[in-house]
Amino acid sequence: MMHSVFILAGKDIRLLLRDKAGFFFTFFFPLIYASFFGMIFSGIGSGKALSAIEVAVVDEDNSEGSRAFIAKLEASEELKVNLMNRAKAEDAVRRGKGGAAYVILGENFGVEADCVFFGGKPSIEVGIDPARGAEGAMLEGLLARHLYANAQESLLDKNKMSGMIDDSLDNLAESEDVNPLTKATMQAFLPALRAFIETTPTEDLNKIGGATPASIERAEIKRDRTGQPNSSFEITFPQGIAWGVLGCTAAFGLSLVIERTNGTLVRLRMTPVGVMRILAGKMLACFVTTLGMIILLLLFSMIVFKVRPDSYALLLLAAGAVCVCFSGLMLFLSTLGKTEQAAGSIAWAVLLIMAMIGGGMVPVVFMPGFMKAISIISPVRWGIVALEGAIWRNYSAGEMFTPIAVLIGVGILFFGLGMRTFRWSK
Repeated sequence: MMHSVFILAGKDIRLLLRDKAGFFFTFFFPLIYASFFGMIFSGIGSGKALSAIEVAVVDEDNSEGSRAFIAKLEASEELKVNLMNRAKAEDAVRRGKGGAAYVILGENFGVEADCVFFGGKPSIEVGIDPARGAEGAMLEGLLARHLYANAQESLLDKNKMSGMIDDSLDNLAESEDVNPLTKATMQAFLPALRAFIETTPTEDLNKIGGATPASIERAEIKRDRTGQPNSSFEITFPQGIAWGVLGCTAAFGLSLVIERTNGTLVRLRMTPVGVMRILAGKMLACFVTTLGMIILLLLFSMIVFKVRPDSYALLLLAAGAVCVCFSGLMLFLSTLGKTEQAAGSIAWAVLLIMAMIGGGMVPVVFMPGFMKAISIISPVRWGIVALEGAIWRNYSAGEMFTPIAVLIGVGILFFGLGMRTFRWSK
């Protein structure tokens, strides 16, 4: 039985190799796509998202000041805040499921933020998803803006400023290692400053500025080896592979339609080969060609652009799941049109929509909120997630289960639908 399946699959692969245009767009176009966009994105350091930047915020201070600062972030139109603990935030961002970055407010943040004019230096730890560097740069600017605004509010709060001056005077009186001349100068200056603040109109205080209220420390997103891409090519090659997979799917789906319209399938059906083996041979040819294309692109990326996958075993598993998914989809798409022109147009229309909403054209992170939500129905998204998880996101076997299970499940579903709706003749 399997011998005849292999023969039929070999026939389809040989036909593809003889078609120079089809061979080029199947194997080399996705390679050009991935290389071209990898070189473009390698120089991007800033940009603007089309929707609010999603961030995971961790409040390790849990003070009135830190909660007030988080409230300001939540009220900002540029940010979408998700409150988490440190472990969950770091893991979510590393896996690409927790937004563009995590922001951690450390201990004593509230006190230090209120005392920036008296030596306070609130620190913030920021971990940015390596695939979303443009949003990360914007986030750091937004945090600096909110921190400065917080410092200005403290300056305008006369009661708060008076209290901080009193605390500074108490600490100064108890300190024994301060130079006596400096201590005497400060003990004369601070009461004068308090009197100045209490008697100066608020609108005049509002003109005082120039402080640098915080130090924002960027943290690496990593686990085990790196958990982050070594270059932009590790991000763009999964997208290039997705386009190659779509090309294989469309090419083999159209070949089935051509064989049906030419009567080839009817003649094959009259042989002892059997219905299931005929379709299995076609799907095996699609599977082998798609897998070969993926391996070719990955080898090219490793040799030329020094892409180093985190797990070769999981990468092979992800590639296999992608091939299963789109081989089943190929059979279903071949049933959507009676003529070659209709089937080809419908197939590419469906595949392009899958690419558009699944991150094949525009990364999902730059899409509006409603499109991010519906992108989960696209097999292209799950294929990219699986490949990224094995190449640079450093997914564990458990984390890879969901995208791989979805891809295989979608492949089986479309195979079943294709078998029910397949027609052997026009």
